[in-house]
Amino acid sequence: MSACIPTRTDHTSRTAHAETATDSPRTLTSRISRFLRPHDPPPGGRGFRIAGADLSASISVFLIALPLSLGIALATGAPLQAGLVAAAVGGLVVGRLGGAPLQVSGPAAGLIVITADLIQRYGWRTTCAITICAGLAQLALAALRVARSALAVSPAIVHGMLAGIGLTIALAQLHIVLGGSPQSSAVDNVRGLPAQLADLHPGAVSVSALTVAVLLGWPRIAGRVGRVVRKLPAALAAVVVATAVAALVGIDLERVHLPSWRSHALPELPEGPVLGLLAAVLTVTLVGSVESLLSAVAVDKLIAARKDPRVQIPRARLDRELSGQGAGNVLSGALGGLPVTGVAVRSAANVAAGSVSRHSTMLHGLWIAVAALLLVPVLDLIPLAALAALVMVVGVQMVNLTRLRSVRRNREMLVYAATLTAVLLTGVLEGVLIGIAVAVAVALHRLTRTRITAEERGGVHRVRVRGQLTFLAVPRLTRTLHQVPQDADCVVELDGSFMDHAAHEALRDWQTAHTARGRTAEFTSPAGARIAEPAPKSHACCRPWTPWRNHHCAQSGGARTDGARSGGQETDNGRAEGGHRVGGDGAGGAARTSGSRQLASGLSSFQRHTAPLVRGELERLAREGQRPSQLFLTCADSRLVTSMITSSGPGDLFTVRNVGNLVPLPGAVGADDSVAAAIEYAVEVLRVESITVCGHSGCGAMQALLNTPEPQALTPASEPTPLRRWLRHGLPSLERMRSRHHSWARIAGRLPVDAVEQLCLTNVIQQLEHLRAHESVARRLAEGTLELHGMYFHVGEAQAYLLADGVGSSDDHGGEEEVFNRVSPTALEESRA
Repeated sequence: MSACIPTRTDHTSRTAHAETATDSPRTLTSRISRFLRPHDPPPGGRGFRIAGADLSASISVFLIALPLSLGIALATGAPLQAGLVAAAVGGLVVGRLGGAPLQVSGPAAGLIVITADLIQRYGWRTTCAITICAGLAQLALAALRVARSALAVSPAIVHGMLAGIGLTIALAQLHIVLGGSPQSSAVDNVRGLPAQLADLHPGAVSVSALTVAVLLGWPRIAGRVGRVVRKLPAALAAVVVATAVAALVGIDLERVHLPSWRSHALPELPEGPVLGLLAAVLTVTLVGSVESLLSAVAVDKLIAARKDPRVQIPRARLDRELSGQGAGNVLSGALGGLPVTGVAVRSAANVAAGSVSRHSTMLHGLWIAVAALLLVPVLDLIPLAALAALVMVVGVQMVNLTRLRSVRRNREMLVYAATLTAVLLTGVLEGVLIGIAVAVAVALHRLTRTRITAEERGGVHRVRVRGQLTFLAVPRLTRTLHQVPQDADCVVELDGSFMDHAAHEALRDWQTAHTARGRTAEFTSPAGARIAEPAPKSHACCRPWTPWRNHHCAQSGGARTDGARSGGQETDNGRAEGGHRVGGDGAGGAARTSGSRQLASGLSSFQRHTAPLVRGELERLAREGQRPSQLFLTCADSRLVTSMITSSGPGDLFTVRNVGNLVPLPGAVGADDSVAAAIEYAVEVLRVESITVCGHSGCGAMQALLNTPEPQALTPASEPTPLRRWLRHGLPSLERMRSRHHSWARIAGRLPVDAVEQLCLTNVIQQLEHLRAHESVARRLAEGTLELHGMYFHVGEAQAYLLADGVGSSDDHGGEEEVFNRVSPTALEESRA
């Protein structure tokens, strides 16, 4: 019996690279199921077992978080214990309730400036109450499911905000490094710097310099010694070395003082102007939420870059993460702790240390709590200058040069600079609002920056439009169009990515009036491809597929002419959302004028839009070479998109396509060695771990086999055409279907609807048997290092069927059935039940 049963899978959203590292039936089902329903959240884990990797990672993160938590508390002017409380709560509470399993939460440098200002204005206990209110606001936002809205903020604004906060922190801590006290603002710190330089404290400067030297030099220690000592985090090493030297030399410095927990300050009812308190809560909520959510997205990218395919980490669930941050802030404020956010530095260390679950984050919080209770005498030895130097370096590193280059490359330097300057001069909330205003102004400027020119060549007037066509450009557009002589032919060349309704109406009205006079008026792309008139209305059902050149929606209500898509005008292989996409080289509504023009148009669109997005990944693949884990053998039918139905990316599949997805038997008369060569190369050289034979509905090769009146007449001599000679390799499938020794294959518990579908299914099973006849495949199967899968894809239903067990054998099945099971959107959850 070789019937398929639903395979048990782990529904975890991983990157294509991690998923394809081992392609078992479980992985293949997971991929196909994600194609059918790609946005479901992964279910939670079961049980509480702590892996060794989580234990070691938690210690690494604890060693980094301990000095940073003290340093951040020092920089804000809060009790030093407040940093430890926030770190413990961030680990234990947010680590358990948050939606990003490997993200580490705690006191963050991004909130230092805000918290310091609140403490100075309202006092520490009122600041704790503000933290509680901010946590409640985060819980409310999470209930409204608006977490992803925070990602709509321009990266230039976020990076500018972080850079401004970092410089503010560095300027404030520089005064402590020099032996003085910081002022209330960045401007005051700059003004007071000359006087502070004239009154240096040699002990503080020396300890701070030593801390910075160790912090920056620790990761650069080379050789065997470096590999050993780098296991200790640089932040902890810097503080330990500075503390030891200060104690041995006997330098008189102010040191950490952790008072008794009995005198620990707890929150009180907030006192102050209502509007000021509301603004404070809003600031902590927005900055903390945005920083946490961006950090969660960054952690997902770090997890995706890990090479271990056995580790399956769910992607961050942002609304749950926001609710976890809210719960953490409520508890941290109630216990007298600093505001809590997701912290990128500690999270990156957690991922790099090899953690595999949220247990590492929770354990790090437990170690912080234990240290706060039992290691007070040791912590009291740390010089404040060492912590200030540590935080100063962290502040400087928040001005990330890599991000700055990215901002410059995307022409967002004005937004970045405006946000950074405003944060330095006015404050975080005001700076972010100013950055948003500048970003909106820049976007509007670009939207209205449309160039419209006209020229006459060979009796044909050509109007060129460069940029976005909105209602703001309509007056200039209509003025230029009406300057075209009424008795002249005209070509309007559109090179942009968006056209709103007003511009579309203006163009259509002018075209109607101009053609009514007996002259021609055409719209073209820069490549010369004609853009057809769009249908009067579009349907949302078309939108996900409009980048496909051959897409056609029957509901659009308009005929497709000249290769244009019905329901909307669009080019550049993009989608029109709320308007008509025009211009570019592309494909969109372009007429099918010639094959070469279509090819050049598609290539141009790829180079402009897709290549910048995939260049980094393809550069990595070029360096590392191809390392696919699956040989995917399928039909040459153009409707079968292998990368889409398997959710695969570049480098994931070694794909072989031929007419009828046939695998000629070794030594067969007239066998084509190209398929055998591909199999041998995939199995012996690339060392793939699985081979999938994928058939599909409506296969023309199978229809041709069925229509052969006498299959026995198919011999090399009797069939002069290459296609008919190739189809001879499908005769065993036809014989198997007509044989009484084999039951008909079933599909999802039912019989096939017709003989063509039956032959398509039988052909998959037969070709799997042919695969076993290849020496390299048989050897790997005997070793247990290779798996064979059968798959059937119904094109019209967009439904995948998987044959996971009993993938074909040369034995007589004795009447037993081969069953293809449906891979449904809920297959993963069903397989868990």
